[in-house]
Amino acid sequence: MNTITYLGLDIAKRTLDLSPHPALPKRNYSNDPTGLRLLLATLQRLPNPVHIICEATGGYEHLLLKTLHQAQVNVTLLNPRHVRDFARAKGLLAKTDRLDAAVLAEYGQMFHPAPTPPASPAQQRLAALVTRRQELVTLHTQEQHRAEHHHDRFVQRQARSLLRILAGHLTKLETEIKALLQNQTRLRTQVERLTSIQGVGARTAWQLLAALPELGTLARGQTAALAGLAPYNHDSGPQRGQRHIAHGRPLARTALYMAALVAARYNPVLRPLYQRLRAAGKPAKVALVALMRKLAELANLLLKNPQLAITQ
Repeated sequence: MNTITYLGLDIAKRTLDLSPHPALPKRNYSNDPTGLRLLLATLQRLPNPVHIICEATGGYEHLLLKTLHQAQVNVTLLNPRHVRDFARAKGLLAKTDRLDAAVLAEYGQMFHPAPTPPASPAQQRLAALVTRRQELVTLHTQEQHRAEHHHDRFVQRQARSLLRILAGHLTKLETEIKALLQNQTRLRTQVERLTSIQGVGARTAWQLLAALPELGTLARGQTAALAGLAPYNHDSGPQRGQRHIAHGRPLARTALYMAALVAARYNPVLRPLYQRLRAAGKPAKVALVALMRKLAELANLLLKNPQLAITQ
């Protein structure tokens, strides 16, 4: 069997830095179609299968992933925090593009991470639309809060005009999302399954599917961890510290929080759980997080087992 060659690739807005390899003297490429064609041609010189290791950058990796998936080159997109912690564990505190590429390659050689599967065009578009909707919701909320402190009439008129514009853009985005779901049977069915949970509305289902495309394939406990809802211990010797949730995907956590607020009042299964936790002395937020975990796991279970019916 051919040995896999793990190569690290540090992604920037305009450049890509490849980790050192004796057969690949060129290490810098432009982050555009021309540079990616050169990168693919370079990788083809290697006799063994190649596995590219890179970090999520908030969007600059989009073209790279698409190109590598189309060329059937394995690629893994890592959480930058994991890579930085790995570098610190090695005693490497300096940070440059070249050093980061080398660290990524070593991470791959040591841990053999699973390749990141390609997302379908429909899934990518849903994620783009839902992410943009959430950005506009945040802007709209911020502008509403600012409007309370405006006293000049001209400024007040401008604020009202901007709020109307943002509301119009939100309406158009939601129309586009509904049109996408209308043409995508699988996504539409998933939304229908998720909204069968009392407390989960259509917008919450959109956010969950956009933030957690793995829903329906995860093992027990993984969904809550990906959403940043898994409680982490802080114990040392006989001391038992307070557990806290951390990390995860904010978009999924926001969606589940809103769903938990509704479920705590109206869901016939989760409402008694919330009341028991509160009666046991748990703070409201702790009880809500428990409901969020239940909702996350239930969402994964419903998509994993299409024949499973939910009774509420």
